[in-house]
Amino acid sequence: MLDLRFVCDNIDLVKEKLAKRNSKLDLTEVIELAKERRATIKGVETLKAEKNQVSAQIADLKRNKQNADDLIRSMKAKGDEIKALDERLEEIEARLRELMLTIPNLIDDSVPYGADSEDNVEVRRFMEPTKFDFKPKAHWEIGEDLKLLDIEQAAKITGTRFTVYHGLGARLERAIMNFMLDTHTANGYNEVFPPFMVNRDSMIGTGQLPKFEEDMYAIKNTDFYLVPTAEVPVTNLHRDEILKESDLPIRYCAYTACFRGEAGSAGRDTRGLIRQHQFNKVELVKFAHPDNSFEELESLTHEAEIILQLLKIPYRVVMLCSGDLGFSSCKTYDIEVWMPSYNRFVEISSCSNFVDFQARRANIKFRDASGKTRLVHTLNGSGLAIGRTTAAVLENYQNADGTVTVPEALVKYMGVDIIK
Repeated sequence: MLDLRFVCDNIDLVKEKLAKRNSKLDLTEVIELAKERRATIKGVETLKAEKNQVSAQIADLKRNKQNADDLIRSMKAKGDEIKALDERLEEIEARLRELMLTIPNLIDDSVPYGADSEDNVEVRRFMEPTKFDFKPKAHWEIGEDLKLLDIEQAAKITGTRFTVYHGLGARLERAIMNFMLDTHTANGYNEVFPPFMVNRDSMIGTGQLPKFEEDMYAIKNTDFYLVPTAEVPVTNLHRDEILKESDLPIRYCAYTACFRGEAGSAGRDTRGLIRQHQFNKVELVKFAHPDNSFEELESLTHEAEIILQLLKIPYRVVMLCSGDLGFSSCKTYDIEVWMPSYNRFVEISSCSNFVDFQARRANIKFRDASGKTRLVHTLNGSGLAIGRTTAAVLENYQNADGTVTVPEALVKYMGVDIIK
């Protein structure tokens, strides 16, 4: 959430940055309510001062055994006015919070201007796209041929966009998860295993609600939602807390299953493991000092890249343009893995700096050396999406005879070097 005073004092800048996001939000009501809020607060303070003055006058009259009935009526009238203004102030502040929760984060000046994903800027690549002397199969075809994946069983059990993993397919998914967690904890991340359900406040804190309500799975007759990503429970570990400056940056990694409605998505990506309603992911989350959060974004992105480097799978990193940036993000790098059957790169991680946007919503602060409390900066990134990594392994390590070579980094987790 943005700071209301900043929005009011820099309205032209805010409008300009929102326009670069292709946002058509009208901030008129916010500005008008903010003015009314200031006027109402001033009115309440004036009336309270007058009421205190009248109260003192009444006390003087009573000490002198004089009639104070008129002043008592006046004080009661001022009390009624204060009550009415306080009630209006509550209405204004509730509506302002409701509106402020719908305003996306402001983009960083280093983010390139663009309309959509076509305008994202490639930053770097690792390895050249995998080449084969045979026509490569899609990962779902490999999975079916080797009896690793069963989409029909999942459809019978649940519905479309779910998968049952069998045998070495299940082992591969688990191997990749353990490999990711072992790698990140070795690189200084503290592993946590959070609940897969969170309450509404947690979803609001990280920006999933109210903006993306239609994509979330709510649990009927409860205040709970299935997690769309471990970002939500892990970021909310420190909701309503004041952290120590000396502890920053705090780094967590966590595995969770993730649940998303994927409203409006269609096309080739809905086949196989790329866009599922339930999928597995390892998430990296940082709580950083505001003075160096953009340096922390660079290191977080590199730490996510390490997984693909160790697996020796081609990928590229792109900086998202203003029009493709997520609602809560100030700056984002996407890591895109090469998928031979698609003949293109496919997103496998988004690494973002949210600056103080989430921290303001979730009330996460730290106390600096002067004793002043300040909002932390929050960052996160997939390290990585496990199902998409499984898909990338199957496609990039497939062989002409229909087998799949296990990447060297995974052999100790798999117990085999060939999937057949």
